[in-house]
Amino acid sequence: MTSHSPSRRTLLGGIAAGAAAAIGPFAGAPTAHAATSGSYVIRYDKARQQTILGLGFEIQSDSIGSDNNGLPDAVTAVPYDLTESERTRFYQQMLKGGRSDRGFRYCRLAMGLYYRGLDPTRKLMRGRYPGQTELLADMISQAGIEGTSVEYWSPAPGWKSTDSFLGGRLASFAAADLDALGDAMVADLDHLTANGIPVSMWGLQNEPRHDISRYSHCQYSATEYLAAFKAVAPKIRAKHPDVMIMADSIGGWSEAIGQALRKDAQALSHVDAWTYHRIGTDSNEQMTGDFVSGAAGKPVFNNEFEYLDNTTSDWRCINTAQSIMNWMVFQDAPTWFWLHALKPVTNAEAAGYSLGYWRPPSDTDFSRFPDLKPGHWTWNPQNWNAVAGFVKYMPWDSVRYMVDESARLTGQRIMAWKTPSGKPVFAITNRSKTDSFTYTVDTQTAARFEGHRYGPSTNDQALGSKTGPQLSITVPPLSIEFWVRTP
Repeated sequence: MTSHSPSRRTLLGGIAAGAAAAIGPFAGAPTAHAATSGSYVIRYDKARQQTILGLGFEIQSDSIGSDNNGLPDAVTAVPYDLTESERTRFYQQMLKGGRSDRGFRYCRLAMGLYYRGLDPTRKLMRGRYPGQTELLADMISQAGIEGTSVEYWSPAPGWKSTDSFLGGRLASFAAADLDALGDAMVADLDHLTANGIPVSMWGLQNEPRHDISRYSHCQYSATEYLAAFKAVAPKIRAKHPDVMIMADSIGGWSEAIGQALRKDAQALSHVDAWTYHRIGTDSNEQMTGDFVSGAAGKPVFNNEFEYLDNTTSDWRCINTAQSIMNWMVFQDAPTWFWLHALKPVTNAEAAGYSLGYWRPPSDTDFSRFPDLKPGHWTWNPQNWNAVAGFVKYMPWDSVRYMVDESARLTGQRIMAWKTPSGKPVFAITNRSKTDSFTYTVDTQTAARFEGHRYGPSTNDQALGSKTGPQLSITVPPLSIEFWVRTP
């Protein structure tokens, strides 16, 4: 049992309050015209919506081939490759987000991919290289992370039809073999927790409907996933009752696997949350899409977001921020995950996937990032600046409140919350590439708010203060702002 994981209790206790009201007050289609101003009332006088647990990231703690092709034996990993001082800077500046206490809450740990060492039976996961497990535990401790989101890209090869991490399915779906698989996956969690890696979430398989052979994967049909889930999930629940069990890490309840789980009462009783991969999508999707009506009272959230075509852009910076906001405002999501904290400069997918880059000690091609030393890391600002303000100004267990909008706009979004200490905060965006936008915000308080601006090349720019209750704030193009009550 883990002692670091209040997530499941907090999540299930807070979802009911927000689910019914998530979309109702925002009735009507998004406004399409290019507005330059709008009026907003933050309804701190209304009932609270969901508790926002905090954000998550994924860590590349082992090697993957460039463009996600292959599993090299040579170790290219963080925090392993970083110098001691660069590890500390990574933990403090990125994972804590510059806060003195804690920033990101969850670290997504890809079992069978970035944690893929094996025991002699080839059926249990272990660290693959000396110090891997200890480094992950130290990172989690120093960065103040609550725990890992443990999800299998592939079970250990001893369970696979291919006897490999790559491709294939489970070798057997016989009841006795699935029972043994459940015991092994519980043992994997026991191994992690016993070695200082707390577990907050668990998932049976990343993107199970795909057929992938380039990197670690295991394919399941809906029938196969249901059978495996019913065998394994109860064992996870019994041994680690506070761990949030999620499904299906691509299509939530909406696709065939989710529908199979929903129709089976026993399986559904072990699903704590539905997880989606809406990778790089326009944030408008969360305003108009339906991710909650079939969720059977369980929360939904996106546990992987990145841009697959490996390009960054100023517009995408704001779109990413709006993805966080719109998942929470319109779908009552309690968390949101970016794919990778750091990616190596040697990997072709790094720009679209990462919040920052590191140079492996083995890399001698200084045509890329010529000023970046081996064992050092640097920012990917168009991605990092999109999430940085939420990491810094939206502490764990903040509570969202409704906002009345004069018109629901797709290029300008607002979200309001109170920190656990009761401090009001709101975020506003302007996704327009050309026009400023003026927000008139009724904060329902005479308190003073301090502004902080983020954007593609802007990080935590101080904007001075304004005193409520009526604030007039003009946001320049391609900007994100956080307004925090002070003191």
